Amino acid sequence: LLLVGIFFSGVWTQEISGPMSLECLGNLLRITLSAEYFGDKYLSLFVIDHSGTAWELDDDMAAQCGYAVTYTTWRNIEFRASALSCHSHLEKDVFTINIQIKASQTPDMSNATAHLKSASCHYGPWSPRELICESNYMEVSVKREVPQTIKDFIQDEPEDWTLVFPEAKAEEASIWQIVFHQPEEKRALLVSNAWSAGYGLNTTDSRVLLRVPYAAAQVQLVEDQGIAFSVLRSSTFYKHQWVILMLDTAVACPVDGVDYTNKTITWTVPKYIPSLSAGVTSFKDVLVEAGVDLRKLSAKEMASRKYVLLNELKAITMKIPIGAEGGYYKTSVSNGQLGVKYTINLFLEHQWEDNKWRLTKHTIIKEIETPFESTEVAINNNLNLSARLMNVTVGAFLPDVELVNFTTEGVAVAVPEAVQHGYIIHRTRYANGSKAYVIEVPLDAPSVKKEFMREDMRAYTLNVTLTFITYPSRETFVVPVIVLSAVKDAVLPSARGFCDGKNLHLIITRGNVDQNWLPFISDWHLTQEAAQKYNYILQDNGTHLAISVPFLSPHVSYEGFHTSAIKASFYLTLKDGITLAQRRDFSVSCIFSPSELIQCLPNGTVIITAIKLVGGEDLDTALLVLRDRQCKPSLVTEKTATFRFNVSTCGTSRKFNSTTMTYENEVLYFRPGNDTPIYQLKFLCSYAVKQNDDVLYEPKKNPPPSIKPGFGCLALSLKLFKEKSYSEPYQESEYPVVKYLREALYFEVELLQPKDARLDLNLDDCWATNSQSQDSPPQWHILIHGCENNKDSYRTVFHKVNHSLRVKFPQHLKRFEVRMFSFVQDTSLLQEQLEASVLE
Repeated sequence: LLLVGIFFSGVWTQEISGPMSLECLGNLLRITLSAEYFGDKYLSLFVIDHSGTAWELDDDMAAQCGYAVTYTTWRNIEFRASALSCHSHLEKDVFTINIQIKASQTPDMSNATAHLKSASCHYGPWSPRELICESNYMEVSVKREVPQTIKDFIQDEPEDWTLVFPEAKAEEASIWQIVFHQPEEKRALLVSNAWSAGYGLNTTDSRVLLRVPYAAAQVQLVEDQGIAFSVLRSSTFYKHQWVILMLDTAVACPVDGVDYTNKTITWTVPKYIPSLSAGVTSFKDVLVEAGVDLRKLSAKEMASRKYVLLNELKAITMKIPIGAEGGYYKTSVSNGQLGVKYTINLFLEHQWEDNKWRLTKHTIIKEIETPFESTEVAINNNLNLSARLMNVTVGAFLPDVELVNFTTEGVAVAVPEAVQHGYIIHRTRYANGSKAYVIEVPLDAPSVKKEFMREDMRAYTLNVTLTFITYPSRETFVVPVIVLSAVKDAVLPSARGFCDGKNLHLIITRGNVDQNWLPFISDWHLTQEAAQKYNYILQDNGTHLAISVPFLSPHVSYEGFHTSAIKASFYLTLKDGITLAQRRDFSVSCIFSPSELIQCLPNGTVIITAIKLVGGEDLDTALLVLRDRQCKPSLVTEKTATFRFNVSTCGTSRKFNSTTMTYENEVLYFRPGNDTPIYQLKFLCSYAVKQNDDVLYEPKKNPPPSIKPGFGCLALSLKLFKEKSYSEPYQESEYPVVKYLREALYFEVELLQPKDARLDLNLDDCWATNSQSQDSPPQWHILIHGCENNKDSYRTVFHKVNHSLRVKFPQHLKRFEVRMFSFVQDTSLLQEQLEASVLE
């Protein structure tokens, strides 16, 4: 328990003690709780009475007993107490207040820390009548006098005094009842009933007090000079010895009178309010003072802030430029839109003399808040290309705003957990008290969308939604952050093609932009199922896409090439998987002999396939015929027609010479009604006149295992490791690797695909160059036909590969050690990087 006892004297004094500051402001005491200490805690406030009992403060009790709790600049909490509050101790113009603040990190107030403050303030001399217009209550205290005894007054019964509030029990002087004056009637309440209705009543040695919450039932709204006042007209009867005395305890406080024009706040308060001037015939101004936060300002201070204070005949007017010193902006949210309001806590003290009360002091506390003004949130992207980081600054915001979470890919993430999702979020504070939030996320983070833009550019898009909360209002708002960075790091897919006599092969090496690109043949999506339908082979291991199509395929186009060859071409397009936009075109073309289209069987059967050439798209292959137009194709596709017939049919002609017999026919296409063919393919079959064939026969035996050359797509990797254990390879960001001469280099070659335990990886040649081109000179062979280079001063050392968690098939890996060297030309050292190439 932290205990501090403070005594103040004078009109305005201040003491700052740790997380709390104390001020005596005339007939008010103010305690300010620092946001730096209390801002993130749950609080309970207690006032302590004369017996030491702590009473927890709530809104109703505060308005009835003379306390106000408000938030000041952003998140500071301000507690104000009237000199005549319920639990203050008043002795010879010194009032003492004891309060206790409990602070906890949790709503259930467990493990709360208690702070006890005891403060005494001097105030005097008192005016005969003093009125206070606080934010949540009105208060009037009047000097009590002893007029003549009221005639024929019947004394109240003793039991009436047993039910009242302790301060009103049978003392030397105590309030008996209060009468409310309303237009239609007068209503009298005993003290106990008035207290139950929310009114605060008390007496001291010299004064009678009435405190009224603005929401009390007997409060009326009355207009004066077009400005509304909360008014309570009442007479208070109090007991002095055996005499009943009556006092006028009317009170009035302005509830509006504020106007906003031309970026200026204008606050007008009428003078000499009728409700406070009953029976008064003469007035005289004594003092008009004003200020901010209950601090009076001199004329010089007001001028420096561009405040204007006008004391006119019927009203007092203050003019404050919006944004001026003394007020502050606070964050506001309207229908989800972020904005600000300018807030200033004005203070006006008006003293006047009249023939009834002599001197009246009227103190008005007015918190003014300007209308909502929307604002835009600045978002700046500072790309750190060398570190491949997106660095986004969001803000600035006022100090009353906190970031609570962000949403990415539909998942809400609390700020402390951001690092687990690849984000670093930190706060930047500026000299004027505002702050911004900086979000750092790697370009390669999964939540950053990557999209190909053009030949060498990729677009990186960060799309997150930030959720903020304002204090103390606890309003929430969101800020969508969509940031795009264009980076020149696009690697497009490349391709190579070849033919093996029966098939066309296309192997595409993927880049870093085509992960979502799909293979299309024209507008036909080439899937595994679609490829199998046409006997195509489609393989995709993530790094390479391989397609093999037979020479006679529906998606192969044909052109005549000179007079003795056919050019077959296969075209493939990669399209965006979402938009289907065409991204990249590839093709493979090969020259075939027309003999590939004909089969001359020994039994005299001829199989001929006619193909539709480029330029003959309107040709209907089903209408192709041989010389005998009755001979039609036995198999028809969109681009081919296959005929199967005997050499003695279909108009086939034959020729003889001494060694061969040649059969000749033609594939023809006629337009309807025209006997001149527009398509003509001549073909012939030659047979030897005399030919002997020897046929050998032997029982079938299982052939011994053999290795046959074949074609396929293998995926391999060549890695450089940091040490002989082969546990940690160098990452892409660490290249080029710097090594000293004769320092060991540890290489590993791995067969990635296919994962077939029957396969063994063998290295044939391995050589080094001083550029990325494997064919560029100079070159030095590290391995020759799978063996060390005998000419090398430091022989290559092979390392055994064992089965481990990482190595499932040791036969798919080869490891070897090479000593660092450099190329020398004449006597000069070539200062370029070494590049290694391996031939499997």
